[in-house]
Parts: sequence; structure tokens; C-alpha cells
Amino acid sequence: MLISCRAWWILLLGLISFQVSAKEEVVFCVVFRDKGTQSIESARLSLSARSLARRDRQKIGLTFSDVPIFQPYVEKITSLSGVHLLYTSKWLNACMVSTSDSSNFSQLTDATFVTSITPIGYNTSKQFSSQPNRAKTSGNATYYGNAWTQTNLVHGDCLHDHGFRGQNMLIAVLDDGFYYVNSQPAFDSAFNSGRIVDTRNFVLGGTDVYSDFHIHGTEVFSTISANLPNTFVGAAPAAKFALYVTEDTQHEWPIEMYNMVAAMERADSIGADVISSSTGYNTFDAPYQNQNITAAQMDGKTTVAAIGVNTAAQKGILVVMTAGNEGSGGLLTPGDADSAITVGNVDASKIPAGNSGYGPNAATIIKPDICALGQPGFVITSAQIPFGVSGTSIATPQVAGFAACLWQGLLNKTNSEIKQVILKTSSLYPTPQMPQLGYGIPNFCNAYLAVDIPQVLSETTTWAFPNPFSNHLTLSFSKDELLHASLYDATGKIVGIFTKKGASMELNTEALASGIYFCKMQGSYGIQSIKLIKY
Repeated sequence: MLISCRAWWILLLGLISFQVSAKEEVVFCVVFRDKGTQSIESARLSLSARSLARRDRQKIGLTFSDVPIFQPYVEKITSLSGVHLLYTSKWLNACMVSTSDSSNFSQLTDATFVTSITPIGYNTSKQFSSQPNRAKTSGNATYYGNAWTQTNLVHGDCLHDHGFRGQNMLIAVLDDGFYYVNSQPAFDSAFNSGRIVDTRNFVLGGTDVYSDFHIHGTEVFSTISANLPNTFVGAAPAAKFALYVTEDTQHEWPIEMYNMVAAMERADSIGADVISSSTGYNTFDAPYQNQNITAAQMDGKTTVAAIGVNTAAQKGILVVMTAGNEGSGGLLTPGDADSAITVGNVDASKIPAGNSGYGPNAATIIKPDICALGQPGFVITSAQIPFGVSGTSIATPQVAGFAACLWQGLLNKTNSEIKQVILKTSSLYPTPQMPQLGYGIPNFCNAYLAVDIPQVLSETTTWAFPNPFSNHLTLSFSKDELLHASLYDATGKIVGIFTKKGASMELNTEALASGIYFCKMQGSYGIQSIKLIKY
């Protein structure tokens, strides 16, 4: 249950209140009550084969201290403003955090999972702030640098805070070239760690995608992959990547659409999850004007490029394409493709850019599907100085990167289901107000939190009442078992974690502010999410 701040401070009797200078932070050891519902056997997942073999040789069994720390508890602590995670200890069942003011802990609304909070020293390290994976980043404009506005617009930081930064997801980027990617600091996180797993130049042949002086692909790639904390952090900085040159900057010829299809086939063969391209076509240079794309051919399934996109989608790949920069002149193909997530371009006030292409396509399908920031969006290339670039080219890869992070968190979903949840949680769904915006601005936090899995809910149904609620909320279940509930606010921050065995849970919600919440329930039946409103 939720407890009052007064009860919270009673629980922490003996804690000395520290207020130190901004440059000096006290380190606290936060000890947790338990390790959630994890079993002793779960420890095997966190131990290497070599470690287990050493134990076996000496007939040493697994104990409670081997069980990993319960991550939702850590997330609850690191969600507090001004509190920075240094590291965790499963042996102590604790996390070490630093803060310049111990009163920051008063932000906790539920302290029942904490046993003690004890000051243990001062933070003398100057490195902790440069380790973004260990600290809360949501709402932290400093951490994202110039990428903050575009990240915040679609609430992509929420996915990062849940630990989804693209790990083990493979994104293929199709563009004109990736000069600087193999040499500049913004990309060394991916390049030096071997996370650029495949390259191919479909224009010049071979595997070199770095030598030509073309940076459109570099700019596009930076919005996904760049990882310079406090300067510029992209949408999926921990993903794996395939970089393919398909665009010939010297000419505009139909062969470039075939290049795209060949690249998509290669992406499929190496197991790509997401394909992103900020290139598109409608007219061609001499002598190929007779192959210009007609309005009737922009029907989502006719052009070579659209056929490639739809085939890739049939293979299970999530394909994200630019709408183009033709404004009222219409779409570029394959942005017309049925199965693509087609992306338009807005400014920071969510007003569509005048040059952002839009449909619908010739089959009356709404295009673009959604929009992201590109008027301007920020990129980074050779120098460590981000700069603004306008166009749907910059909006598209942002969506691709955050979509990969979303899918990482919902791996049981298909590519089509991921597309649908992105659309259904966008700002104008299901009724677009103007064709330039499609279904509006995606909210990747809500996309993650709002997902339920109805196909595994045959044994258990969850009811929340009353909804809307005020000071009390009851979660009722049709099956009596051990259940876990996590309550999130609309920004994705955890405001409560509950575990109970039984047919119902009664929550005291007096401490919650009015607004929209999501409750994610987990039991043996699977996972279900419920949207709640407090008045």
C-alpha cells in the first residue's frame, strides 16, 4: 500500500539529514526488504558457467545472496530527483546512491520495500555522471543534450529508463553514405564495440560505406546511434546496426529503388528487426523520365520500392520510411507502402512543416502514419557539436530507433502489432485532424505501458474499480494466485509496486495526484495492462 510521508520518515528514524554543496554528494546504502518473488534458481541466470563450475567442484550450493537484486526496487529509488545510482550489491541486497540532500528521499510514496537508508561516505568519483546506463535519465535534458527536444516530444526517454536502449536489436539503415561514422566520437560506442555488424555499398559495390564524402546517412544514423552523454544521445544507442548505401547522389534513377530492395533482402538475411530509410522517389533524371511514378502508382503496393517494403514486412521486419519533403506535392515511394510506418515532420510545437509530404496514398490509406521532430531535428557528425537539420529525413530514424527499443521491451509482439500499438497510442488516433499529421505524435511510453496480451488471459481477468478512482482503488482477479502490480504515471515513472497472493488487492491512492495512470499486472497467466484515471 501507499504510505504517507510522515510514516516514511518514521520508518527512517536515525537517518541524519545531509545538505551539502552541489559539488559534494553523500553516498547512502539503501537496503531492500527482499528480492521480490525471485527463486533461488533464478541466481543461475546471473552466474557464468565458469562460476557455477567452481561451485560444483566444491559442492557449494546456491543461496539467497546469489539471487539478483530486484530491479523494480532499484528503479523506484533512482526515479527520485537528485538521487544518482552508483552500483548495486546482491550480497547486501542494497543499492548505493548519492545525493546532495537526503530530503530527496521524502519523494518516496511507498517505502515498505526499504529496510534502511544509511549514509556511508561521500562520492569522490567524478565518473558516475558519465555512466548513463546506471542513472535515471527521464526528463533529464542535460543527459540527452541537443537530442532532448526530439526525444521528449515522443517520450522516448521512458523506454531508456525501463532499460530498453536497443540492446540486441538489429536496425538496418539505408541511405547515401556514412562518412565519419568509423572515425568520430559520436559513433565510437557502436563502431568500436563491433555493433555495426554489416555494411554494403549497393551503389559502388563492396563493403565500404565510409569513404565517400556523403553525410546525409551520417546525420540520419546519428539520431539513432550517437552516444555522447550530455551532448547528444540517440534513440537506440545500444542497438546493433547494418549500414547500406542505396542512394546515388549523382543521379536520380530507378535503379536506386532496386538498390533499396536488394538492401532489404540482405537485411532480412542477416536477421534485421527494423529497417529505416530516409530516401524516396517520384521523378527521375534523363533518360528515365518515362519511369516517373504516377499518382495512381502511389497506391502502397505497385512501385518496386513499395513491393520491397511490403515483402520485408511479410518477413517480420518493422519498416520505417520517410514521407518525403514534397509538401502538398504528395508522398515519395516507398513512403506510400501499405505496411510501412511512414513518418512526417513537425516542429517542437507539433505543427507540421510546410514541406512535409502527405497523402493519403492512391488507395486512400492515411500517410504519413505519424510525425516526429524535424523542423528542425538535431544531428551530429564530424565535430562534437550538434546542429539542426530540417526534413522528414531526420524525423524518420528517430521513430525507427525508438520503435526498436519498444520492440525490445515487447519481444512477444509481431512487427504488425508493434506498428499498431505505436499508432493507437499516438496523439490523434483514431481520427486525424489534418492529413499532414496522420495519427499525430507517437508516445512511446504509453505504447509500452498500454500493451496487454489478451491471448494469454484466458485463465485470469483483471478488473479495476472504481475507474476513474479517487483515494482508493481495488484490483480484482478471477484467479487466486501470487500477483505483482506496478503502477506508473503518464510519464512512465513508477509510483507503486505491490505483491499479493489472493483474489484482490486494495490500494490506498490518496498520495497520488490527479491524472492518467497505467497498472501493469503480472502472474502465471502473463501480463495485462490497465489504463486508470484519478480525479
